[in-house]
Amino acid sequence: MSLTIPSPASGTSTSSSTETVAASVPAADEHRTYQVRTFGCQMNVHDSERMAGMLEDAGYVPATGEHADVVVFNTCAVRENADNKLYGNLGMLAPVKAANPGMQIAVGGCLAQKDRETILKKAPWVDAVFGTHNVGALPALLDRARHNNEAQLEILESLDVFPSTLPTKRDSVYSGWVSISVGCNNTCTFCIVPALRGKEKDRRPGDILAEIQALVDDGAIEVTLLGQNVNSYGVEFGDRQAFSKLLRACGEIEGLERVRFTSPHPAAFTDDVIDAMAETPNVMPQLHMPLQSGSDKVLKDMKRSYRSTKFLGILDKVRERIPHAAISTDIIVGFPGETEEDFQATLDVVEKSRFATAFTFQYSKRPGTPAADLPDQLPKAVVQERFERLTALQDRIAAEENARQLGRRVEVLVTAQAGRKAEETHRLSGRSQDQRLVHFSVPQGAETPRPGDLVTVTITEAAAFHLVADPASAADYVLRRSRAGDAWDRSQADSCGAPVPGAGAGRSAGKSGVSLGMPALPVRRS
Repeated sequence: MSLTIPSPASGTSTSSSTETVAASVPAADEHRTYQVRTFGCQMNVHDSERMAGMLEDAGYVPATGEHADVVVFNTCAVRENADNKLYGNLGMLAPVKAANPGMQIAVGGCLAQKDRETILKKAPWVDAVFGTHNVGALPALLDRARHNNEAQLEILESLDVFPSTLPTKRDSVYSGWVSISVGCNNTCTFCIVPALRGKEKDRRPGDILAEIQALVDDGAIEVTLLGQNVNSYGVEFGDRQAFSKLLRACGEIEGLERVRFTSPHPAAFTDDVIDAMAETPNVMPQLHMPLQSGSDKVLKDMKRSYRSTKFLGILDKVRERIPHAAISTDIIVGFPGETEEDFQATLDVVEKSRFATAFTFQYSKRPGTPAADLPDQLPKAVVQERFERLTALQDRIAAEENARQLGRRVEVLVTAQAGRKAEETHRLSGRSQDQRLVHFSVPQGAETPRPGDLVTVTITEAAAFHLVADPASAADYVLRRSRAGDAWDRSQADSCGAPVPGAGAGRSAGKSGVSLGMPALPVRRS
């Protein structure tokens, strides 16, 4: 589907329209600036890196000032407030665009795939709308909109080009996302993703490994394999053990130190994957395993093809093979028809599972999903009360599980993001092998790490959502400078910024291309 819809800003005469277009085109020696704003999951973040890469490949540069010439929204359609978040942001940009002739706004992602013409009706100042299957069309749509002075809408119903073949502007030099599949063959009644991203399409293993090798050659030491259901990878080419083989193949890549993946599906999670995790040294002791509900009745209503006993059995097997594994999950509270007994079953499974982290969500009715038409939609007050009980339980468990880390020596990959209290505590931040957030201090006289370097420290404090390591002396602090840290230095030099030891405030403004919308830690959602 490809439509061109006249923009309300279009002039009624040829001459006035031409003048408007001319005013919006920069001089030959100028570069149009861009900003990508991302809402949603890791797949959206990965898509945003592609959008940024394509824009830079087309001559755009990251915005360093208050306003960008082009603002791209990469949207999510899974949660109830996704619409409000997008239209609220678009509303705030309307007067900015009116005051800046030539500015363009584009909307892509899942909400664009779902709402289509509605976006242009609600926000007629938008210049381009594109879907999940044609991310690669973004630069051309912006050019057409500017040339024709007409809003461009292009939504494809199936994948045109696999996103990983497109240019990429990575948000991090030390780690990267690698998509192994897109789409999903499951039919969970609460989920709109299959309708928006289509049936599962798998990449060939050689293409995936080649992309990982390219990332490593560029300085990355960590990769996260992405898919709507990573452990069903291989369904397209008939190999049920393709995912475990892929994990083992990652273990053969020299210089790749950390491998993660998200998200698997409990129904298809098999012992060969657990074995590959346990036996491949660079596959990290961390697993995100979505529970959604602990009630077998609710799981059936959700069309989740596993039950609580199987779910808990998977966790037992993982912990038997990988004793220090940190397990996280997703949980939906207040699914239609959920009784107090059903909710108690969820609390029971959470208690038994001992999750290190849980992303908890109140059920939101999404048009186009089977669950939206189910009877017994629960009152908001009931859902809110259950949500608060669940988060209180999980907060307690997370604090207890983190307290067990006290005194442990952990290796931390230093990140560019600093904690909120970094200025007053003078601590840097990073992720342990099991993905826990660690804030650490550098002893007096010790060398300060760069983002991408690795430090080994002893955990001295624990809270529900982070750990703290304050080495008593330099002897309790080990720094390992890495190729990823070298890559960080190069990225700073490339952006005309001098390498700053231990920089914790993120990449320089000139390198900030993607605004991440997915939190690294649980955020209360109501």
